[in-house]
Amino acid sequence: MARKISFINYKGGVGKTSLIVNTAAALAKMGKRVLLFDLDTQSNASIWLLKLERWNKINATGDGSIYSKDVVEGKSGEKLLPGLDLVPTTFNLVDLEAEFTGDPKRPAYLVFCEQVAMLEPNYDFILFDCPPNILRASQCGVFTSNEIYVPSNPDALSLIGFTLLVDKLQKFHAISGSFRKASMGPPAQVQGIIFNSIRTGVDIEVPKMRMQLRLNQFRAAKRAAPSAKIFTTQIRDAMVVRRSVALGLPVILVGSDAADATDSVTNDYRKLATEIAQHEPLV
Repeated sequence: MARKISFINYKGGVGKTSLIVNTAAALAKMGKRVLLFDLDTQSNASIWLLKLERWNKINATGDGSIYSKDVVEGKSGEKLLPGLDLVPTTFNLVDLEAEFTGDPKRPAYLVFCEQVAMLEPNYDFILFDCPPNILRASQCGVFTSNEIYVPSNPDALSLIGFTLLVDKLQKFHAISGSFRKASMGPPAQVQGIIFNSIRTGVDIEVPKMRMQLRLNQFRAAKRAAPSAKIFTTQIRDAMVVRRSVALGLPVILVGSDAADATDSVTNDYRKLATEIAQHEPLV
């Protein structure tokens, strides 16, 4: 069964999309089969990986595949990163949030979960890039997931966002619990906190200690998984991340930083992918 993971924090601007795109790419580079769902109305992951021309066709006219196999392509359409697939989104998701009603007996997140289940045998990891809320789109990812990772910066707002996320998760699980079947696995709990976009020279020990204390409280109250931890790997801030967005490529495929240097942000993502792959979730 594929591991299904949502990346979400109630604080925006923590570098969530760069984290999930580059982690997905690093997992694919390791030989894992990865499917990334873009559930964020900003469509940043979709624009990044499809590049603007392909994404524009979907957003403007609906032309193009809504399910992109081996999504990362070169200028001639050659496949640069086999194993990384994408289900993109467009700005129209904003309208769906406001206008969709659906059947209360079969809420959208249940239908979505059942549809994703049909794809599971094809993948090792299914990742959900969720917006900083638990509205309809995020509900689909969270309900389908069994794990949640929280991208964070070393600041007080990330701690507040994490605290609010756990509170909202508990309320959503209470609402959605009656629709859950044993075959879906356990409801998603926070399994990890990942410090992201760390600037050179910034001491993160105090923010890290505060986050650890809050995580300990949530574990003790059974509001986070027993195996939840702050990941050892930290992702540094680097110009190559912004450059890779402009090129429409994951960092692992960009320029000199794609080399096997041990002290690079590329290696940070490799180490994080390995740490995630080796993490054994407990519920």
